[in-house]
Amino acid sequence: MQYMLLIYGDEAVWANMPEAETKRTMQAYVEYSKALADSGILRGGSELASVGSATTVRVRNAKVLTTDGPFMETKEQLGGYYLIETASLDEAIKWAAKIPSAAFGSIEIRPQTANQALSQV
Repeated sequence: MQYMLLIYGDEAVWANMPEAETKRTMQAYVEYSKALADSGILRGGSELASVGSATTVRVRNAKVLTTDGPFMETKEQLGGYYLIETASLDEAIKWAAKIPSAAFGSIEIRPQTANQALSQV
């Protein structure tokens, strides 16, 4: 089963993090990403640009409406993701707990659905 590991954190924490700690955390991400790849379960992933660069799209009454920035104000913003394939949710949880910023942010795990419509495209 594929699971999306969504990495949430407060961008202000990153912005105010001492440079040495930022470097340590980024190195931990490099090592974590390598461990995922070496395990054979990594299917994709990426760091995302700041929430300030987001564009939100809505369609109302057949009109496309765009708004700069995120859909809503939240304390934690989506900062990146990994797509992994594991045999169970328990295994996905073990990998999610190893994500470096889980220590000061949160990781949301979402399983794929049984609907295979997107994979047919």
